[in-house]
Amino acid sequence: MKLFFGEIFPQVKIDDDEQQHIVKVLRMREGEEIYVTDGKGNLAKGNLVFEGKKVSLNVSETKENLADFSPKLHIAIAPTKNIDRIEFFVEKATELGISEITFLQTDKTERKNINTQKIQKQAIGASKQSLRFHFPKINDLTKLSDFIKNINVENAFVAHCDESFERTELKDINQNNSQSFQHITFLMGPEGDFSPNEIKMLSEKGIKAVSLGNQRLRTETAGIFVAAWNYHQMNN
Repeated sequence: MKLFFGEIFPQVKIDDDEQQHIVKVLRMREGEEIYVTDGKGNLAKGNLVFEGKKVSLNVSETKENLADFSPKLHIAIAPTKNIDRIEFFVEKATELGISEITFLQTDKTERKNINTQKIQKQAIGASKQSLRFHFPKINDLTKLSDFIKNINVENAFVAHCDESFERTELKDINQNNSQSFQHITFLMGPEGDFSPNEIKMLSEKGIKAVSLGNQRLRTETAGIFVAAWNYHQMNN
């Protein structure tokens, strides 16, 4: 399956950047079969039609409301100083079925801005590569205190390194025990971890702490670890 990004409604239209990729990079030929998704669970199948520099699709089949991964995983993560590391996390977490990513502004977050448009394009690319028909939502940098105002604490967890707080082992979280686990949120701290005041604030809010094992993981590694854990849960 050759999957591309575009619009499905009211008519199927291949994204302009994708058209250029088809012609100049892939050098595809008229009549070749491709699939187009809008990243919202809709899919169109058809054959390429070339009209000058424009590429369109002769649609043979459409499918609507294709199922997404369940449970939906939302990871709120402090961006690393080296943006390449967080971009790697986005790519791998997308392949593993993450539904939403929010970048957190914490006391120790060194990076003060995020190019969300670039990150979104990378998420779309990873989605196409892994044949996902639902693209993850990418949210801009958000203050930790603002983020926790609007989350459901029943299915929210934070990974931090402060052993003075009770922490649940990740493997002991059973997503099958409650309907609330149709949506699950994990918070990942910055390089150097959340500050003591932030950890106290999260605990007082009722967000449960989890341990990801005996080794201390880098921010992006912790995010990928949780995404992989959720992917495993979805497939068992």
